[in-house]
Amino acid sequence: MLNMDFLKEVLIDSKALDWQASPMAGVWRKPLAREEAERGHATSIVKYEAGSFFRTHPHPGGEEIFVIKGTFSDESGDYHAGAYFRNPPGTSHAPHSKNGCELFVKLHQFKVNDTEQVFIDTSVFVNEDAGFHLLHEHEEESVYWIKLTQISDLSRLNENSKETNSIEFLMLEGDLSYNNNLLNEGVWFRTHDFQVDNLNIERYAILLCKIGHF
Repeated sequence: MLNMDFLKEVLIDSKALDWQASPMAGVWRKPLAREEAERGHATSIVKYEAGSFFRTHPHPGGEEIFVIKGTFSDESGDYHAGAYFRNPPGTSHAPHSKNGCELFVKLHQFKVNDTEQVFIDTSVFVNEDAGFHLLHEHEEESVYWIKLTQISDLSRLNENSKETNSIEFLMLEGDLSYNNNLLNEGVWFRTHDFQVDNLNIERYAILLCKIGHF
């Protein structure tokens, strides 16, 4: 198991991790949290080399993906950088990438009754001065694409997380600090005791944020 104690705060610079081979040639992973080697709860950064693929396989516990760079594809179409999508429990696909891509992937973390298929292109939000965009909501779980540009933006983050202190996010761009720890591009952060007063904006920050998830 890796980082499966949800009462412990986790801060990982994914860019500093080595790539690990997956069962399919040309597909590489950086595990951030994992229940078992090839099944169960998993959060990872995944890289597809150009021309690599996975054979058709199911996701009994659901699959959540954000495309960090490149283009990811399956039978439903092509997903470019900034694409966020959710394949609910029971779905299957045969993913591949013609020219290569890098993904943030969460597996086997859906509630059984979370059956909504979601696709949102977050790249259309990037040029906003600041923004909070709800990507998905189910029971206590909320997923946001967030751009923070000034201290006053943090009050809105506090409002959205006021029902729970459980929060996790992947830094997509920019810089934050939390308890004097620098959080820049590629950092994955998870805590069950989030305190917005401990968060500061260094320049600006774009993050994929999940609240009330665990």
